[in-house]
Amino acid sequence: MKNRVIFIFVLLMFIFSKVSAITNGGPDNGGHPYVGLAVMQDASGNPLWRCSGTLIAPQLFITAAHCTDGAHGASIWFEEDIEAGIPDNGYPYSGAKSFSGTPYSHPSFNLATFFLHDLGVIVLDHPVVLGKYGMLPVQGQLDVLRSNRGEQDASFSAVGYGLQKSSPLDKFDEEYLVRLQATLYLVDITGTVGVPRDTSIMLTANVHTGGTCFGDSGGPIFADNSHIVVAVTSFAMNGNCVGVSGGYRLDQPDDLDWLYSEFGYLLVN
Repeated sequence: MKNRVIFIFVLLMFIFSKVSAITNGGPDNGGHPYVGLAVMQDASGNPLWRCSGTLIAPQLFITAAHCTDGAHGASIWFEEDIEAGIPDNGYPYSGAKSFSGTPYSHPSFNLATFFLHDLGVIVLDHPVVLGKYGMLPVQGQLDVLRSNRGEQDASFSAVGYGLQKSSPLDKFDEEYLVRLQATLYLVDITGTVGVPRDTSIMLTANVHTGGTCFGDSGGPIFADNSHIVVAVTSFAMNGNCVGVSGGYRLDQPDDLDWLYSEFGYLLVN
């Protein structure tokens, strides 16, 4: 994952970087058992990189396309504290507590411009039976915030695994492989400079309310306190994971069309 992040930094002249973990967040405390950590694998089953994601049906896990791109397989863990379960849970290889699956990326995804169609899917080989799953948004669900007064007060919940701190210049990363949750606030519903309008959402990332960082890529951004995944964590504006971060919007017609046309059969419980 880190090598791919460096590649994006160079390619986009340090404007964007793909992100992956919750900073300054709090323990999930069982609030999102359908959020998991996925380790992507090569053709021989060797670990490549890891990302977060959301189970939206017993066999359908959504994440970012920059996570699934180039991967031949994946193993997913739903333990809240994965590090505490090592080595018995098999991490980062397949183990007794992981679920295997096949990754797919949005058909228009291109790694060189990863933020344009940053939606990936992992179809699990066997169902994960839970009492509740994440839920897809309706088309244009976030558009209403554009015209709402006081939109800056709109809050979202980001959930994921990965780095709690990152300092590239000091070559310092802090990670615990624990599922954390942070409350983020809306900065801009239409995205940012260099990203097509209405394809992303910009959210706060600070020490007061928390943010996303390397290791949270593909993790869910929930509307308010709901289980509706309106976006997946996609990119940061710097390597320290502070200031603002970007989520790729899932309420776009091409994303929903792809999910329902290709994987709709898995959404019928």
